[in-house]
Amino acid sequence: MPSILLTGPAIEPWSVAEAKSFLRAENDDDDTVIASLIAAARSHVEAMTRCGLIAQTWRFVLDQWPKDGRVRLGRGPLRSLVAARVYDSTGNAASIDVATFVIDKAGGVIGSSCWTLPMPARASAGIELDVEIGFGTAATDVPDVLRHAVRTLVAHWYENRGLIAIGQSVAMMPASVSAMIASYRVHSL
Repeated sequence: MPSILLTGPAIEPWSVAEAKSFLRAENDDDDTVIASLIAAARSHVEAMTRCGLIAQTWRFVLDQWPKDGRVRLGRGPLRSLVAARVYDSTGNAASIDVATFVIDKAGGVIGSSCWTLPMPARASAGIELDVEIGFGTAATDVPDVLRHAVRTLVAHWYENRGLIAIGQSVAMMPASVSAMIASYRVHSL
């Protein structure tokens, strides 16, 4: 099921000052680089785990309702369903009351009785669900191991800027980061 980021996280898991302390960077010359490395590392950890670290809003697009009425997002952790829409044959959206759905936060599932949901009239992308995912709104809401994975990845990329070696890729994730995020990874087919 396609998903589109609507609203990214308002903050990062680490501030530039915290990252600079970890990196032992004493001057402000690299602040912009460090900020971009933090965002890139967070994004990379999110892509590998399919978890939003900080609260963010995504749009999930479906062609039809699942036969069992349970939409499994494959991305989490699920915080809330913000909006739901179905489209008619002319492309006009009709809102569905979000109270119609049952939110299973632990399972990352949005459910409802199939017979109570309006059917989309267009064959493709007839349903949109806007969902908030993430561990919370503060950096401290993110599990410590995932925050440390971001910080370790920032340090790896910062220390290896511009390093090019034949047969090696600095862009590869260090084994320690892979181990840190292993229990949070969601595999999809």
